[in-house]
Amino acid sequence: MTHVISPVNIEKRKNLDLRAGDTVRVHQKIEEKGKTRIQVFEGLVLSRKHGTEAGATFTVRRSTGGFGVEKIYPLYSPMIDKIEITKRSKVRRNKLYYIRRKAMKQISKRMKMMFVAIDDQVKEAEKEDAPAEPDTAEVESTVEVDAPETPATEETKDEEDTKEAEENAEATEDESPEASAKDEEKKD
Repeated sequence: MTHVISPVNIEKRKNLDLRAGDTVRVHQKIEEKGKTRIQVFEGLVLSRKHGTEAGATFTVRRSTGGFGVEKIYPLYSPMIDKIEITKRSKVRRNKLYYIRRKAMKQISKRMKMMFVAIDDQVKEAEKEDAPAEPDTAEVESTVEVDAPETPATEETKDEEDTKEAEENAEATEDESPEASAKDEEKKD
C-alpha cells in the first residue's frame, strides 16, 4: 500500500514524455482574493532539466504582443492542474535557447519594415502637400513671350574679361602690405 503525499499523480507526470520543441498548454491554478481560477499558458518548451527526479523543471516560452515571456514550471508542482502536449516538433537540440535570439532578430526585422513603411507614407504625404509644378506647355509659352537676349559677341566678352581683370588687380594691390603701410602714413 502506497501513501500519497502529493495531490499530483507523480507516475502520470513522470511518463508524460515532455521534450524540448514540444508546444504545450499548461493549466496553472492561481489564487486571487480567496478564489482559485485556472490560467492557461501555451508555448514552446525550451528545455527540461533534472529528468524525472523530485526537482524536475521545464521552461516554456511564449510570444505575446511582441514580447517574449518565459516561465519555468516545476514538473511535480501541485499548482499545475494539467499539462497538454498540443504539438510535437522534431528538434536536434536538447536546449532551445537560441530561439531567444532568433525571435529578437525577427522582431527587429519587423520593426525596420514598419519604419520603412511609415517613412514611405510620410514622403508620399509631403509630395501631395507640395505645390504643383507648372506644366511644360506653360513654361514653353512663357519663353516665347520673353524678349530674346541679344547674342554676345566675342568683342563684348573680351571687354568684360579685361574689366574684371583690372578690378581684381586693383583689389589685390590694396590688400598688399605696402599699400597698407602707405595708408597708415597718409592717416598720420
